Amino acid sequence: MPHHALRFHAAALTAIALSAALPVTAVGPMPDSLRAFTQPPPELAQETGGYRSPLLFKDGSKVQTANDWARRRAEILRDWTAIMGEWPPVLDKPALEILETKPRENFIQQKIRLQIAPDQKSDGWLLIPEGPGPFPAVFVPYYDPETSAGLGAKPLRDFAYQLTKRGFVSLSIGSPGGDARKPVLSAQAKCQPLSYLAYIAANAWQALASLPQVDSKRIGIVGHSYGGKWSMFGACLWDKYACGVWSDPGIVFDETRQSINYQEPWYLGLDPTLTRRPGLITTESPRTGAYKTLIAQGHDLVEFQALMAPRPFLVSGGAEDPPKRWAALNHLRTVNHLLGHEDRVAMTNREKHDPNPESNDVIYRFFEHWLK
Repeated sequence: MPHHALRFHAAALTAIALSAALPVTAVGPMPDSLRAFTQPPPELAQETGGYRSPLLFKDGSKVQTANDWARRRAEILRDWTAIMGEWPPVLDKPALEILETKPRENFIQQKIRLQIAPDQKSDGWLLIPEGPGPFPAVFVPYYDPETSAGLGAKPLRDFAYQLTKRGFVSLSIGSPGGDARKPVLSAQAKCQPLSYLAYIAANAWQALASLPQVDSKRIGIVGHSYGGKWSMFGACLWDKYACGVWSDPGIVFDETRQSINYQEPWYLGLDPTLTRRPGLITTESPRTGAYKTLIAQGHDLVEFQALMAPRPFLVSGGAEDPPKRWAALNHLRTVNHLLGHEDRVAMTNREKHDPNPESNDVIYRFFEHWLK
């Protein structure tokens, strides 16, 4: 199903929703050690947090069948697209220039320059396991590509490196323009910066899918913090990603948390006529941009993440996504249940925002289960 742009009419939106309602590639039974993370604690099993169910149409009628869900999914996608703005055309085969190639441990490391928009390129790293392939693959966005590729100084954020050692092709890209707070968008982009990051993720999928070493049906996406928001929006808006992991991005709008900052102009709060002071919402620094509209119209990230169903995803939760976030995830489990799938929504929890060895181990096993 081609995605040439987010200029969808009703028929196209319904077609997208129907394709996303299909099961992902069959895998073996989920190990009990992973299944444990797909179940909320007993005391949270019935919590719904007051969020509006994604299984309600805007007119209040209920989603009761998979075909109903296809229409509801199209409705969600249409509403969010209208508010966040349109993408440039997705690139059928983004230009990928290899700048340097050398062996590293049990894989090949390539410094690359990737076309991320019709008029924009970004440097990054492509890591390819030794052997004939085709391999599963992951796109790993972050502030900079070196950290993800295991070439930076920050520990436990080297998802691309760790997954490539486990047999995955990985592509690592950093913020467009190099500064996450001042993202450089394509001149053709008519969308909020966070939606533009999702557009880059779509082009990254296209680049990976075009490689002979990659099985295009087995491509996932993973990121931490800023990269977690990027991964979440990328997977939800580009349904060709088979699965996703977001590490402590803040999976709900929570204006009491400094780091759950979707209101910032580098995420969803861009307004060309206003500049808000960064930080929490106050009278002096109010909501702006698409974020203001989303809140005013009653939209939330629960309905947005429902766009993943029935594709599996894992929330690697830390300080911003503690166990109480099951109140949001329970709604998404209900959507998957309607579609005949269980164990597609998972969460781990740690005390701090930073990843730790235990949380990362689950990330790698999650991808091994769903993509290998």
